[in-house]
Amino acid sequence: MDSALGRIAVLAPRLQPAALWPALRRRITDAMPLLVMLIVIGVLWQLLLDHPGAGLPAPSKVWMQSRELILHPFYDHGGLDKGLGWHLAASLQRVALGFTLAALAGIALGLLVGTSPVAMRGLDPIFQVLRTVPPLAWLPLSLAAFRDAQPSAIFVIFITAIWPVIINTAVGVRNVPQDYRNVAKVIRLRGFGYFSKILLPAAAPFIFTGLRIGIGLSWLAIVAAEMLVGGVGIGFFIWDAWNSSNISDIIVALIYVGLVGFVLDRLVALLGRLVTRGTA
Repeated sequence: MDSALGRIAVLAPRLQPAALWPALRRRITDAMPLLVMLIVIGVLWQLLLDHPGAGLPAPSKVWMQSRELILHPFYDHGGLDKGLGWHLAASLQRVALGFTLAALAGIALGLLVGTSPVAMRGLDPIFQVLRTVPPLAWLPLSLAAFRDAQPSAIFVIFITAIWPVIINTAVGVRNVPQDYRNVAKVIRLRGFGYFSKILLPAAAPFIFTGLRIGIGLSWLAIVAAEMLVGGVGIGFFIWDAWNSSNISDIIVALIYVGLVGFVLDRLVALLGRLVTRGTA
């Protein structure tokens, strides 16, 4: 009992609020520029658009017209009349599937192109041509091939995200330091051992750079694709709100889209730091 009380006495100063204040103050200080800019933007937005005949609604009008949508994002009135939460969830499911397929195929093809000179000469020119095709240009072909909106949207995500993954993976493989290769030769590290202990760790920062670019492009592509293919999804919601002349709902949806895209990028970046131990 005495030893337990002694440990508590030692830890007590660390648990005092005064010990937490410097860290909290640093966080508040770091957040202040962002908070100030948000307030300035909101005030200017309100002042410039709070008058009759304005083309876009002011923040106060957005709140009045879309308050129910903001406060209850998961309502479901049946059919396509759903809250933004359900539309975002449907879009995220498509992005998760399409991006996962693009990541697996892109890393595999990038490793092939980066390690094989023959594959580089044969495939790289094709990849460079195909990656310049706009994502939505693939949509008619995917609709003709799959004859269904869901796999067509997933294919558009896949074909959009795969190119930066391939290119960055190939660049990472080609930029493995020569010292690493020499060490592998000295210790006679070949095959899977060379791949898992030398090649992949050295290329990992480049791979995760490609994945971050790919997830951003995926989120951009799904919003545009859903505007055309319809169904439940954030892109369809924005297009439907436009057809209903509900600009306030569109503004709310765009804010949600931006926040979700930011979170996706940060999640991939966090995964990259964990896998590469801070080098990505």
